[in-house]
Amino acid sequence: MKFTDLLQAAEARSQSLLCVGLDPEPSKFPGDWKGDASRIYDFCAAIVEATHDLVSCFKPQIAYFAAHRAEEQLERLVQHIHRVAPGVPVILDAKRGDIGSTAQQYAREAFERYQADALTLSPFMGLDSIEPYMDAWPDKGLILLCRTSNPGGSDLQAQRLDSGELLYERVARLAQGPWNRHGQLGLVVGATFPAEIERVRELAPTLPLLIPGVGAQGGDAASTIRAGLRPGGTVMVNSSRAVLYASAGADFAAAARAEAQRTRDVLNAARAG
Repeated sequence: MKFTDLLQAAEARSQSLLCVGLDPEPSKFPGDWKGDASRIYDFCAAIVEATHDLVSCFKPQIAYFAAHRAEEQLERLVQHIHRVAPGVPVILDAKRGDIGSTAQQYAREAFERYQADALTLSPFMGLDSIEPYMDAWPDKGLILLCRTSNPGGSDLQAQRLDSGELLYERVARLAQGPWNRHGQLGLVVGATFPAEIERVRELAPTLPLLIPGVGAQGGDAASTIRAGLRPGGTVMVNSSRAVLYASAGADFAAAARAEAQRTRDVLNAARAG
């Protein structure tokens, strides 16, 4: 099944626009697990089990696993998600950006080794940096950095081109248009820039938008929904730390569920309003 179809079905089933980011930091783990990187799988699996009916997707960030030599735990985690939450897509957040045979290997890593349903990519080397993923994996989601949530993103993404458009606007136009050969592209747009979310949505009316920055990074969930959600164009509103570390005690999974439920309800209220 295509990533976009998986996402649409998961959103309808869970009545949720929430994406839970899996960014495990052992120093924040509860109780006896604190500081123990061998518990990364256990911690994340517990979060998944507690929240999978409340989300439209999960987004493990590869650096949080690789930094602790926990790639094997990431493999097990994605398998676990597919087993306990069949139909909930997994977005591997790796922000790869390269060309040719190197890009082909990154694609194999994401889609063969880790069995992800989608991958974040940097498009700033141009079309030939995403073609290896499109050519070999037409059913997988490819989510391109467009207008990111960090303040330094403006250093490049907000630069005006000779055409008069801003760089992030060009990325949105290309992703909606000639680059989207198989209907598999999406865009990353930060929740800290609601006006830019709205502009990206104007230029890319049907692409799914992955929107980080809600919660710990200060983005407002309701503003995000108003700016980005349109008929035919969904959003995946990511929350990581606010869900994962809602409690540092033995009730961490229950607290994560409560926070995920709260965020889902806020997003749905904004959608209804």
